Amino acid sequence: MSICQLMSTEAPMAASGHVFPEPSAPVSDEQLMAHIQERDPEALSALYDRYSGILKSLIMGVIHNDAEADDLLQEIYMEIWKQAAHYSVQKGKPLGWIVTLTRRRSIDRLRKKQAYARAEERLQNETEQQPEAWVHNTTEDDINMSDTRRLILGVLKNLPPAQREAIDLAFYHGMSQREIAAKTGIPLGTIKTRLELGLKKISEALKGMRDEF
Repeated sequence: MSICQLMSTEAPMAASGHVFPEPSAPVSDEQLMAHIQERDPEALSALYDRYSGILKSLIMGVIHNDAEADDLLQEIYMEIWKQAAHYSVQKGKPLGWIVTLTRRRSIDRLRKKQAYARAEERLQNETEQQPEAWVHNTTEDDINMSDTRRLILGVLKNLPPAQREAIDLAFYHGMSQREIAAKTGIPLGTIKTRLELGLKKISEALKGMRDEF
């Protein structure tokens, strides 16, 4: 859910009736956080307008991808909305709390991205060895490895259809996650989850194969 969607869906719930002062008397960050804690979506929107530029710059300094930075910025503001109850003035200024949250989430996203890239590379290296060719060119010396070959083919062919489709589009058609989401009409987050689950299953199976070798 985006900030705009939050405004439209939760505005009727904000019964606080806050009326923000005129521009000559701006609302402080502390006041905005207090309103957010009272579930006032207009306060979250005001906080977004105030600091979204700064926070996106911080995110870009870590992950260096404009589209991902926009996605993460939305996620961070939704986390501010969800975690606002845990903020208190005793912990410091709201901006410091928000910046710390932003840096933590940016680093987490970078680590996941790097781990995913390593998993992609491992899968590509394994599939380049053409496991199907191993199965169809069995020699007498290879008979004792038939179970391992079946394991490889079984993992590649018996993934759930949704995961198999995502992996096929990503690795055999060279499509990005966003391109897959656009082609299939499936939300980007769902595509990411399907790829992660499929890669995990393949990685675990290939690890078992390497142990047998």
